[in-house]
Amino acid sequence: MDALIFGVIASSALVLGALAGAKIQLPKPVLAIMLSFAAGALITALAFELFEDAYERGGIWRAALGLIAGAVVFTVLSAWLDRAAQGRRPESRGSEKLDVDAAAEERTPSTASTSGAAGLALLAAVTLDGVPENVALGVSLGVGTGGLALLAAIFVSNFPEALVGSASMRAQGRSQKFILGTWLVCAALLTFAVVLGAGPLSTADPETISLPLAFAAGAVLASLADTLMPEAYEKGGPLVALSTTGGFVLSFVLSTL
Repeated sequence: MDALIFGVIASSALVLGALAGAKIQLPKPVLAIMLSFAAGALITALAFELFEDAYERGGIWRAALGLIAGAVVFTVLSAWLDRAAQGRRPESRGSEKLDVDAAAEERTPSTASTSGAAGLALLAAVTLDGVPENVALGVSLGVGTGGLALLAAIFVSNFPEALVGSASMRAQGRSQKFILGTWLVCAALLTFAVVLGAGPLSTADPETISLPLAFAAGAVLASLADTLMPEAYEKGGPLVALSTTGGFVLSFVLSTL
């Protein structure tokens, strides 16, 4: 039951973000601050609740190999999703699938949203790194090691990504029913991942558990370097350094509770 509650809380940010993205637009600096705040929170979570736990359970080599595998898998699939998201005029820089302009006030969505598949590609990316994250959250709950910092990091990262993805789908002409339906399916899948982690995986050998934890850390780290942090800095400038710090501090405090 605890795993189900945590899963619903973490995944509810996807639904809330989708609702917001389908109806409202925000100033571009606000979107950048939200993305960078999420990046700071994820840095704490991957270091202290994912990779460190993987190292303590399986040793440095198992943890390191799992992290590298997670980073490689996410990077390869993320690059493929960026190509799939391209519109008629590919962007010269940044991530095609994370079209912040689609959710920003007084901005024209990129062709990745209007003539490509940016929203659906971002949905796929959120699912790609969200499954190992949520499985790791379930494992933390199953073995009684907390998980508050990871829960907060997942929530604050899910919201802006769903908001931008929903706005991209709206710019492509998708109906609100389609937008909310797809993000609800994603939320249900990620909630199930938490329950799975708290159930069968939490009772597995420590060496076995260390691999999905390290894989999740690698996927999160790659998503930060590949998508969240570059896009946040490009759209928000130096101010995002402070919001990144704020996200890190909040997540670290939660990890000590």
